[in-house]
Amino acid sequence: MNVSHASVHPVEEVPTTEGGGADQNLNAPRVRIKDIQGMPATCGGLCLRVSQLVFAAAALSVMASTSDFPSVTAFCYLVAAAGLQCLWSLSLAITDVYALLVRRSLQNYRIVSLFTIGDGVTSTLTFAAACASAGITVLIDNDLGSCAHNHCVQFETATGMAFICWFTTVPSFLLNFWSLASR
Repeated sequence: MNVSHASVHPVEEVPTTEGGGADQNLNAPRVRIKDIQGMPATCGGLCLRVSQLVFAAAALSVMASTSDFPSVTAFCYLVAAAGLQCLWSLSLAITDVYALLVRRSLQNYRIVSLFTIGDGVTSTLTFAAACASAGITVLIDNDLGSCAHNHCVQFETATGMAFICWFTTVPSFLLNFWSLASR
């Protein structure tokens, strides 16, 4: 892979400014000028990871604070998916902080592949859990009309936080996937 480095290498031949034609530019090495914000080891990527962590932790804590969430499988699934999202986002946020502190690029093929697969799995699980929880919440509230006996506000809040978490996970997945596909 031909990527520019920060160090300057000595040049044996002085490049000429004479027109070498378009054929000369075709074999020139590609240079990555700047990483797009939102990719790993960027400030935008760190902000996305922290927001994923915050919204997943909010969904997890709000849902787990109710006493009757274990009686519904979809709510248990939301707690499990939000917990997994919290762990994934925390580990990648720590990795991003380290990479930013030591000024290291995380554009290795294996690392980007791992991030892409992890983001794809966690975003799919979070979206499925949020959709299942939203369906149960609508069933309890609108169809059964038993919101007075349940914690509907907490269920709706946790479901909303899970959807917002998913909205912050999708850009991470798409940017990593685009980076992986453009190699």
